[in-house]
Amino acid sequence: MKLKLFSIAIAATFLFSCNNSKKADDQSMDIKGTWQLITGTTITKGVSVVTDYTKNQQFLKIRNDTHFAFFTHKLNTPKDSTNHFDAGGGAYTLLGNKYTEHLDFYSDKNWEGKSFDFTITFKNDTLIQTGQEKVEKENINRTIIEKYIKVK
Repeated sequence: MKLKLFSIAIAATFLFSCNNSKKADDQSMDIKGTWQLITGTTITKGVSVVTDYTKNQQFLKIRNDTHFAFFTHKLNTPKDSTNHFDAGGGAYTLLGNKYTEHLDFYSDKNWEGKSFDFTITFKNDTLIQTGQEKVEKENINRTIIEKYIKVK
């Protein structure tokens, strides 16, 4: 009997120690807060384009319990109206690792009212948001992979 309990305890310890990846539905992982976009990858018709958001621009996404907002701007630009600034936001839903952004506000009105579905995963301190961007009016159908780190 002692050997059986010992074997069960060893097996349970092994299983729990092997699972160090965190899922979005794990209560210890929270998407709320301020996140800085590090890289964004778009895949359109098999062609991948990677944007490094740590060079020449900054992109932040802020989430509370129900809404998100994002903004991006180029760094080191003149202090006049030529500075490019982009922003948007709206409500979001998160069910397990299924995350949907409902874009209620955006600087380009053609994108307002659209919803974007993503899968969220975490790798160490990085939030990875993967989804499809489909906008029929704009003839856009591409995969998006965004990697964020939490701003402390």
